[in-house]
Amino acid sequence: MLKLLQTRLRQGYRTSAYPKKPIQLHPSYRGRPEIDRDCDPELVQRCAAACPQEAIDAVTRRIDLGRCVFCGLCQQLSEGKFIRFSRDFRLGVAERQHLLCDGEFPDLAAHSKQHFKRLFGRSLQLREVSAGGCNACEADTNVLNTPFFDLSRFGIQFVASPRHADGVFVTGPVPRNMKTALLDTYQAIPTPKVVIACGSCALSGGPFRGSDEIVPLETLLAVDLFIPGCPPHPLTILDALLRYFQG
Repeated sequence: MLKLLQTRLRQGYRTSAYPKKPIQLHPSYRGRPEIDRDCDPELVQRCAAACPQEAIDAVTRRIDLGRCVFCGLCQQLSEGKFIRFSRDFRLGVAERQHLLCDGEFPDLAAHSKQHFKRLFGRSLQLREVSAGGCNACEADTNVLNTPFFDLSRFGIQFVASPRHADGVFVTGPVPRNMKTALLDTYQAIPTPKVVIACGSCALSGGPFRGSDEIVPLETLLAVDLFIPGCPPHPLTILDALLRYFQG
């Protein structure tokens, strides 16, 4: 016991002070895009043609963050003159159309105050369903349970049984073989309940978009919170959950 106390004193307090204090991510991190809508049309067209996810609309000069895998190719081709990825990790939105980004995002916390804060208060229990993902989104979600983030201090926990949950947290592109399992999990969650889509695969199918082997999540369930990324940074997930459910 004495050794445990000595180790604890030596290590000190390691939990992040976020959200009370801001966190600066590494310069290589690609977060919320900044878009120059006055960019040369030819350069915009080059970026749109090169995008592996067909996420860029050259006409409206917007990027679909639901499809985007944040590869950074558009930033490289345009040398940051059309699209530049900032270090802003606040990417969660309440409606799919808000992911069609022109550089501006709606206030997610305002939506929370109108809809879900009065239902769930400051406690949220989620059942995660890995629907055919590569495990990247799952891994970055699991990081939130480490001492650095300590997700449970915010009253948010991932639970083993859907009957103990307030909502389902979906990752992966939802292959046909996972359709029944996902729907059964959703049905087992008591009402009222929410659906959270995490990662480009859950949002749009990701690299598997258009495949006959996947079933788009939005055709199965009404999604309440969209968290883009490939995978989303743990802070992106945490920020979206805090702003959406606690305002």
